[in-house]
Amino acid sequence: MNHNTPLSPRPLSHLSEVHRRVLTTAQLRAHGVPAAEVNEQCRPDGPWQQLLPGVVLLHPGPPTGEERLHAVLTYAARERTAGVPVQPGAEEPHRPTYGETMVTGLAALALYGFTSAGPLASLDHIDVLVPRMRRLRSTGCARILRTPALPAARQVKGVPVAPVPRAVADAVAGLSDANAVRRLLTEAVRGGHCEPAAVVRELNDAKLLSRPHVVDAVDSLLAEGRAIAEDRLYRMVSEYGLPDPVWNVDLRLPGGPHLGGLDAYWPEQAVAVELDTRAPRQGHRQDDDALWSEYARKREHLERLGITVVHITPRKLRDGLEQQAAVVRTALMAAADRDPAAYVVVLPR
Repeated sequence: MNHNTPLSPRPLSHLSEVHRRVLTTAQLRAHGVPAAEVNEQCRPDGPWQQLLPGVVLLHPGPPTGEERLHAVLTYAARERTAGVPVQPGAEEPHRPTYGETMVTGLAALALYGFTSAGPLASLDHIDVLVPRMRRLRSTGCARILRTPALPAARQVKGVPVAPVPRAVADAVAGLSDANAVRRLLTEAVRGGHCEPAAVVRELNDAKLLSRPHVVDAVDSLLAEGRAIAEDRLYRMVSEYGLPDPVWNVDLRLPGGPHLGGLDAYWPEQAVAVELDTRAPRQGHRQDDDALWSEYARKREHLERLGITVVHITPRKLRDGLEQQAAVVRTALMAAADRDPAAYVVVLPR
């Protein structure tokens, strides 16, 4: 028997090409290949090779990135399926099921198309998330990350992948280079994969915001995220024909206290837009609560003065620019039916 010999008694024609090249020893037994034959084929300089415990590559030479990826997922999921007997004549699914297992870290970001993650084939390790109670060890190119709560996986190129913010956090956990961290965070936001707050939330949950090089990258990320959100706000006003506001202003009562800064303000209609670019920070829950309370107090104060405040998040601008334009337009049109607002002084911020 050699690596070109068809396996029997069950054909492999229903499997995709990569799944014919990477099989578990249990799958090989189901195809009529005993353990002794597998060992013989996997001898040094043999036609097969054992990539990971219980996972065999059915050709010599280096595995492709796709083969390594499939091997790692198969290894991480094999304990869930190894003991399930194959019924005579039963067909395996066209695509394998990997159970409660998903790719994360740099490998996941490579699948999403991040150039800063590097090619899949160049990665030393492939990170996979599994439930915390799984008894599974990291080995070879498979790095096992346990988690008490698995996120909802996304299918990318037929593979279960962690959401971008979680994959970024898992990648950052293994990086000590500040520039590499900054490149990943910047690409996540600039590439439109997710909002800064979502990334910072995952970094916070992973207890990574105590690392100075991560904090520096997060500060740059939040500044970049605000700049992108502001640009989208400008586009919204221009593309959807809203009247021009005054941008980035402070409001004060005449001879009175400071009322707060606003991203856009229409003085004639007394309508304001405020971007919410807050993000959670590790160890600063009280500060986060205080900031939100300050947002709420400012909004309530302005509305008591007859000023309508439209609160918009960067995500709403990214996913529903037209809808947010309609909200602002409605507020502007409703101004004619409201009592006149109190006179306020508008100053550049």
